[in-house]
Amino acid sequence: MQLETQKKFKLYLDTSVISALFDSRNPERQKLTKTFFSKIKSFSVFISVITLAEVERTPNKKLQEQMEGILAGHQVLSLTDNVNQLVKEYISHKAVPEKHEPDAFHMAIAVVNEMDYLLSWNFKHLVREKTREVVNRVNTNKGLRKIKIITPAEIL
Repeated sequence: MQLETQKKFKLYLDTSVISALFDSRNPERQKLTKTFFSKIKSFSVFISVITLAEVERTPNKKLQEQMEGILAGHQVLSLTDNVNQLVKEYISHKAVPEKHEPDAFHMAIAVVNEMDYLLSWNFKHLVREKTREVVNRVNTNKGLRKIKIITPAEIL
């Protein structure tokens, strides 16, 4: 008899999840993020070139190095024509404001690469009902999978 293997959920982490590990200004969020990272091996975890670029722009070099250490070893997703097209769709449908285009890239990369979840602590543009509705409406209209945009606390 062959044992059934349990599918690991595919998670995409935006930069806010990485930075929350080191942000003591919100101890509860930091604690929840650390708890998530203690269970991270239960998931297939991905980041993107956008995440790497955002971390690279961190002004505090010590913090940047710490964040890069967390990113090491995770699979990095690239930009594609499909991602670029989807970003334009998200912005034209006002999923996020145009000046916050990197947030649209996080969502598009996660969707195009068929992630089960996009994890974020960005309540202003990502983890909110309006964004989820618009993104999943666009995805449905384009024949793409819906994505669940949640906080790390919600996956524990």
